[in-house]
Amino acid sequence: MNKIVKKEQYSENVFRFDVEAPLIAKSRKAGNFVIIKVDEAGERFPLTIASSDPQKGTITLVVQAVGLSTRKLCKLNEGDFITHIVGPLGKATHIENFGTVVCACGGVGTAPMLPIAEALKKAGNKVIVIIAARSKDLIILEKEMSRFADEIVIMTDDGSYGKKGLVTNGVEEIIKREKVDLCVTIGPAIMMKFVSLLTKKYNIPTVASLNTIMVDGTGMCGACRVTVGGKTKFVCVDGPEFDAHQVDFDEMINRLGAYKEQEAEANNKIK
Repeated sequence: MNKIVKKEQYSENVFRFDVEAPLIAKSRKAGNFVIIKVDEAGERFPLTIASSDPQKGTITLVVQAVGLSTRKLCKLNEGDFITHIVGPLGKATHIENFGTVVCACGGVGTAPMLPIAEALKKAGNKVIVIIAARSKDLIILEKEMSRFADEIVIMTDDGSYGKKGLVTNGVEEIIKREKVDLCVTIGPAIMMKFVSLLTKKYNIPTVASLNTIMVDGTGMCGACRVTVGGKTKFVCVDGPEFDAHQVDFDEMINRLGAYKEQEAEANNKIK
């Protein structure tokens, strides 16, 4: 049982939870995730660790209420308990001094990018972060990200905050302005696909985190199969980060839509 010690609402369906998990807090690294079971009858699902406080023994999780299990989690409050949290899992992000790194994140993808930006900055990189969302109210973690980023660029589809346009507009503007040594992208699969196509055009090495396709987090269910460089990989055990230019994003996008009907049916149970 893991106690929720703090809950904060970022937007209509996005919440931050600080949860007691002292062993995970001490050992987690950038890119690691945990597996959650909200209650004994619930399903297992993965969440990337946004940050941790080893002194307090807590980890921070940012959750978007989308499916049945995430909606159940988001209904919990401070003082409530999450039945099971297992981790840290997954391969940690490869960190070194690359030079100038662009971190392109969309929506709640900003949360798993936060520890990566922190680690990249501590390794001596110049870190430029692009946070993109449909509108101003969906921009999250800007203040927290500013602690590690040399520059933050905000992009909104409707122009309600920052610059109007897509994340790719922001990435290309930076590429044309200065030499970029690495791009890291986290967000919706379609977003990562187009960031990858853009950086490939400019021959910029790019890493994509494919955490959105994971289910059980142990490699047992096979739901997170992706093709990388023509070979089958399992995101939860081989990743979650891969060379974006080698990922078959079209296959991944098709697989993400495989259970839409079942997801809708499950969501109807708690409306």
